[in-house]
Amino acid sequence: MPPQKIQIFKSLDNWVEKNIHVHLKPVEKSWEPQDFLPDPTSDGFYEQVQELRESAREIPDDYFAVLVGDMITEEALPTYQSFLNMADGVGDETGASLSSWAIWTRKWTAEENRHGDLLNKYLYLSGRVDMRQIEKTIQYLIASGADLKLENNPYHTFIYTSFQERATFISHKNTAKLATENGDIKLAKLCSFIAADEKRHETAYTKIIEKLFEIDPDETVRAFANMMRKKITMPAHLMYDGIDENLFDHFSNVAQRLGVYTIKDYTDIVEFLVDRWKVEDLTGLSANGRIAQDFVCELPQRLRRLEERALLRAKQASNVPFSWISS
Repeated sequence: MPPQKIQIFKSLDNWVEKNIHVHLKPVEKSWEPQDFLPDPTSDGFYEQVQELRESAREIPDDYFAVLVGDMITEEALPTYQSFLNMADGVGDETGASLSSWAIWTRKWTAEENRHGDLLNKYLYLSGRVDMRQIEKTIQYLIASGADLKLENNPYHTFIYTSFQERATFISHKNTAKLATENGDIKLAKLCSFIAADEKRHETAYTKIIEKLFEIDPDETVRAFANMMRKKITMPAHLMYDGIDENLFDHFSNVAQRLGVYTIKDYTDIVEFLVDRWKVEDLTGLSANGRIAQDFVCELPQRLRRLEERALLRAKQASNVPFSWISS
């Protein structure tokens, strides 16, 4: 990025501390995975585990496939932190930098780390999944990384995180809803708490882009259009379990069939961000900026026309067994 653009992010350091750090929670006031799991120090530990397993017993395999996929996505957190630190002007240059951008990234990572821990431990105790296959998939995914097409560009990076945090909020919210429908209230509760974290983080990232629209609208709208033209790549798109070369596609089909995360949700997010950032109201743009503005404002309507076909394809896709699900 040109030095003058990097300087924009350097100049926002105090603003980030005052306006973005408020969306973090102190460790002592945060929930921890153990708050939702059987207490191993309790005399009633085995009874608590048995109760958890009984609740999980009647939940369909497809639901567990999606829950596992969500957990594996959360467990690839090292990859996501590295993308934030690679973005020009906002990275953690020492590993313990006192810049507001670096502090945000480390504390965001610390909060997100609880999500994979909680789902991993729940799934281990449920008795419904093959943990070794899951562990292999996590190892493969972290080793593979991800190609999110961010180009070390912080405009792209924060547009991506704004979109992705909302997507994970929707996904976890819907897994909570399905858990309730299947009678597992405790599972629904833990999914809801994860969803609430994602919503809080979404608010922070969308505020960053809102600020960039205020001070550099032309560059920001062109970055928004750039990311939308490439399409938002899901962070676990290189998911592999050592067996299924199309594992992410099969996971996505099940998520669509269950209504956990669908093409409609993708379109809704685009529409939400266009409205949230008031893209249609931007003025004083360059010729390329106006082209970008028109593109993103018209995109939701174009995507709506594709929804029905995409959902139909997902419903018609053959049922592929997941190695994660214990037979």
